[in-house]
Amino acid sequence: MVVWLGKPFFERAIASFRSRNLNMFSLIGIGTATAYGFSLLALLAPGLLPQAFMADGMPPLYFEAAAVIISLVLLGQILELRARAQTGSAIRRLLTLTPSQAVRIGADGSTQEIALNEVQRGDLLLIRPGASVPVDGRVVSGESYVDEAMLTGEPVAVSKQVGDALIAGTLNQQGSLQMRAEKIGSETLLANMIQLVNQASRSRAPVQQLADKVAGWFVPAVILIAVLAFAGWALWGPAPGLAHGLMAAVSVLIIACPCALGLATPISVTVGMGRGASEGILIKDAAALEQLGKTTTLIIDKTGTLTEGKPVVSNQWLHRDAGQQPEVWLALTAALESQSAHPLAQALLRHVRSQQADMPEITLSGFTSVHGAGVQADWYGRIVRLGKPDWLAAQVVDLQPVKQAIQAAQQRGDSLALLSEGKRVVAWYALSDQIKANSKTAIAELRAAGLRVILMTGDHAASAQRVATELGISEWHADVTPEDKYRMVEQCQAAGQIVAMAGDGVNDAPALAKANTGIAMGNGSDVALHSAQCVLVKGDLQGIRKAIALSQRCMGNIRQNLWFAFGYNFIGVPVAAGLLYPFTGLLLSPMLASAAMSLSSVSVISNALRLRRQSL
Repeated sequence: MVVWLGKPFFERAIASFRSRNLNMFSLIGIGTATAYGFSLLALLAPGLLPQAFMADGMPPLYFEAAAVIISLVLLGQILELRARAQTGSAIRRLLTLTPSQAVRIGADGSTQEIALNEVQRGDLLLIRPGASVPVDGRVVSGESYVDEAMLTGEPVAVSKQVGDALIAGTLNQQGSLQMRAEKIGSETLLANMIQLVNQASRSRAPVQQLADKVAGWFVPAVILIAVLAFAGWALWGPAPGLAHGLMAAVSVLIIACPCALGLATPISVTVGMGRGASEGILIKDAAALEQLGKTTTLIIDKTGTLTEGKPVVSNQWLHRDAGQQPEVWLALTAALESQSAHPLAQALLRHVRSQQADMPEITLSGFTSVHGAGVQADWYGRIVRLGKPDWLAAQVVDLQPVKQAIQAAQQRGDSLALLSEGKRVVAWYALSDQIKANSKTAIAELRAAGLRVILMTGDHAASAQRVATELGISEWHADVTPEDKYRMVEQCQAAGQIVAMAGDGVNDAPALAKANTGIAMGNGSDVALHSAQCVLVKGDLQGIRKAIALSQRCMGNIRQNLWFAFGYNFIGVPVAAGLLYPFTGLLLSPMLASAAMSLSSVSVISNALRLRRQSL
C-alpha cells in the first residue's frame, strides 16, 4: 500500500532532489521512506540493528505509521483539490453562461438553430425571451430587458433598444430581440473574462517572493533539524534511544511539510480573482491585485469614465408663434439630422424621437453638410440650418434673441445646436455629456479613503470645471494631450506616489500603461483594455472602490495565511522533535504529525475561501 499509493510522492521527492528544488514532497518522501525502510529491515534482518533500537528485545515497526502517513497526505490532497475546485466556481459559472446554440435569421426571414461555433460576424440572430445571448453584438430590432448580473454584478435588468450593445452570456428576460453578431468565439467579452481570470490565477504576486525565499532555506533547515533530533535522542534520550530518535526525525520531516506555505498566496489570489470576476472586476495578474490596494493617487479621465461618454439633450427652447407649432421645429430637426452620423446629430435624433408630440412630415431638398459646423437644406423655398452658433452667425442669422442661452451654455461647458429658418433662430438645444449616476458617490468614497483624485481631460475648461465642481474634485486639468496624462503619472510616481489611472479611450492608453495600475472601463477602446491591468466590465466607478477593497482584503488574507503557515511550523517542529517529552513524557507520533500537516493546508484554504463571502 505504501509503495503503490505513495508512488507519486516518492517520484516527486526524487525529482526535487535531482533538480535541487526541495519542497514538501522532499520531506514526505524522506520521512515515509525512512519509516518504511527501517521497518522492512527490522522485520527481515533484525539482527543487523543496534541494541539501542530494541524495545523489550524487539525492534519497533512503523509499517502502520508509514501507511497512515500516506493515507493522510492523500486525504489532504483530495481536500485541497476539492477546495481549489470551489475557488474556480466563478470561472465555471462563466463557462455555463454561453448557450451551445444560436438562432440565425436568414435573408428570407426564416430561422434556423445552429451550433455556436457556426455563428459568423455579421449574422443576424434571434434572441428569444429567456434565452442567453450567444455572442457580442448590437440590437437591430426589438426591445427587452437583459439580465447582466453575472458580468457586472448589477442585479437590476438593463433596458435594451435598437443600437444597444449585447454581451455574450447575458440573459434576455422579456421581448424578442434581433441582434447583429460583432464578436464571436474567443473575441467575446465573456471569453476574455474567463481567459483573464485563468491567467491571473496562475500569476504570482510579489508577496509570493517572501514565501519562495523562506521555502529555499526552510526544507534544508528542516532536514538538519530532523538529523539533530535523531542525534539528540540517540545520545541523550531514554531507551530505546535510536527508536525514539527515528520517530522524532520522521515526525519533524512530516509535520514541517511546507504545503501550507506554498498554498498561502496562490489560493488567496485564485479566490480573489474569482470574486472580482463575479463583481465585474477583471484583474489581469496577481501583481496588479497586490498593487491596487496600495494606491495613493487616482488620475481619472472625464468622458466615458466619469460621464456617460455620449451627449444628450439637457435643455431645449422652441419658438412659438401663431404661424408655426413647436412640433414643426422638432420634425425639422429630425429631418435635418437623419442624414448625419455625427454623435451630436444622433443625440438630437434620440431626443426628438423621445418626444410625444404628433410631428408633421417634413420634406427637404438641397441637403448640404458643412464639416464641423452643421447642416442646411431647402424647405419649401426657405433655407433651414442646424449647427454651431458661430457658423450660423457667419450665415448672417440673427443670434441676438438667444445670446443669453449661448453664454449660459458656454459657462456650463455644454454644446449648443441652433435651428434657424431664414435669418431667425427658431429652436436651440443644449447638449451635455451627463455624469454617471454613481460617479459622485464613488468619488466621495475614494476621497474619504484618503486617495488623491485628479481629473484630466482633453475637453475644454468649462466642461471640465462643471464636472469637477459637481463631483467635488478640487484638482483638475483640461485641454490635456495623451502626453500630458503620461507625464502627470510620471510626476506623481517620481514623488513616491502609487498611481492608478482610470480611462476608456485610445488617448488614455499611454497613461494606463505607465501607471502602477491601469484601470479601463469595459465599454472603452480595445487599446485601453489591452493597456490596463484592471478592467471594469460595467464601466462603473464603484468598481474602482470595490477593486481597491478586494485588493486590500486579498492581501490581508494572504498575510494571515503566511503567518498561520509560519506559526504552525514554528510550534509544530519543536513539538515533533520532542521538546515536550521532558515535561509530558509523550513523543509525537508520525501519524499525528501527518494529520496535523494535512489540517494546516485545509485551514489555509478555508481561510482563503472566506474571501468569497466578504463584502466589498
